[in-house]
Amino acid sequence: MKPLRIGSRGSILARWQAEFVRKQLFRLTGVEAEIIIIKTSGDKMQQASLTQIGGKGIFIKELEEALLEESIDLAVHSVKDIPTETPGRLHFPAVCRRDDVRDCLISHTGTLLANLKQGARVGTSSLRRQAQLRHYRPDLDFRDLRGNVDTRLRKVESGEYDAIVLSKAGLDRLGWSQKITEPLSTEISLPAVGQGAIAIQSRVSDRDADEILSKLDDLETHAICSRKSHCAAGSSRAAWRASGARAGRRWRAEYSGRGAARPWVKRITSRWQGSASS
Repeated sequence: MKPLRIGSRGSILARWQAEFVRKQLFRLTGVEAEIIIIKTSGDKMQQASLTQIGGKGIFIKELEEALLEESIDLAVHSVKDIPTETPGRLHFPAVCRRDDVRDCLISHTGTLLANLKQGARVGTSSLRRQAQLRHYRPDLDFRDLRGNVDTRLRKVESGEYDAIVLSKAGLDRLGWSQKITEPLSTEISLPAVGQGAIAIQSRVSDRDADEILSKLDDLETHAICSRKSHCAAGSSRAAWRASGARAGRRWRAEYSGRGAARPWVKRITSRWQGSASS
C-alpha cells in the first residue's frame, strides 16, 4: 500500500499529534505515512478574536477541503476544535485514547487561581473558560489570548499576562507539564466536549483508510465523543452517530461470548444504545 498522506496544522502541538498518529499507524499496521502541513485560517489570523473570525471551525476548514480534493488521505484534529457541522462526505473513523481532560493554569509567579491578586491579567481565547472563571473570580481581568501554545507560554513567562489557561493534555503531550501551576477542577472549569482527545478524519468513500484506522480507534473514547452528536446538527451529527454506531457494534462483537464485559463496556454501550434510539 502506498504511504498515506496525513494533513496537519503547522503548530507545534498539531505536528506532535500528527506525528503521534503517524507512528501509531506504522506500529499497529505497518503502513507508512507522511505529514503534510496545511495552514488554516485560524493560523493566518492570530490577531483577531475567535468570535470575530468565525469560531473554532477556522482551525479545520482547509484540512477538510484538502480531504475533499484528495490531496491528503487523513486529517488529524483535536476533538474540541471540531465544529458542529462538517461535510457529509467526511467522517471520523478513529478517535485515539483520551488524555487528561482538564484545563490548567500557568501563572507568572506560580500563584494559584484562588490566590491571584485582584485585577490580575488572565489570558484565554475561550469564552467557555472566561465565563466559568469569571464566575469563580469576578475580580480578575480576563483578556483575549491568541497564538500557538509556545507563543502563549512566552507571554505569561514575560509577564505580559499574570496567568493563562490552557488544555492540560496539550502541555503533557509536549513534555511541558512542569510549567503547569495547577490543574483546574472540573467544578471550576468544565472542559470542552472532547477535550484531551485526538480524532482522525477521512473520506466516507475510503474504505481502505477506515480499515487501517480501526486499529487506532479507542472504543471508550470514541463512544464518549460521539455523544457530542446530541449537541450537533446536520452532517456532523450523522458523521459522529455513524462512527459511534460502528464502535458499538465492535464492542458487541469483541465481548460477546467472552463472559462478563469490562465495566466501561457495559456503561458506555448502554449510553450509546439509549442515544441511538432518541
